[in-house]
Amino acid sequence: MNVMSLSDSAAERVRGLLAGAENANIGLRISVEKSGCAGMAYKMELAEPSPGDEVIEEKGARVIVAGQAVIYLLGTRMDLDVQQFSSSFVFQNPNQTSACGCGESVELNPVDPSAVEKHVNG
Repeated sequence: MNVMSLSDSAAERVRGLLAGAENANIGLRISVEKSGCAGMAYKMELAEPSPGDEVIEEKGARVIVAGQAVIYLLGTRMDLDVQQFSSSFVFQNPNQTSACGCGESVELNPVDPSAVEKHVNG
């Protein structure tokens, strides 16, 4: 089981973002950081994996989950929300308990450590 799964549209967008990368080891790295009124925010950047990160290869897309974020993202599905003039990644995260009104931050509860151990040990 991967930490996260990707919708077809999210995978297509990630592939597009990585298409011009000269380094095949680069992926879309997702982490969480303290931010906003709800407490945490998702952060994304194109980067190489760091030690402890979880690398997900799904539908031809390469996503890297920061090691410290695994306990917050286990079971999450990443999708792409497309509007008339914009698009953005959205996260369907079972560990999210609330979000701020402006949509910039979320409240995330870490998963039970036994779930992470079960994921790591297969």
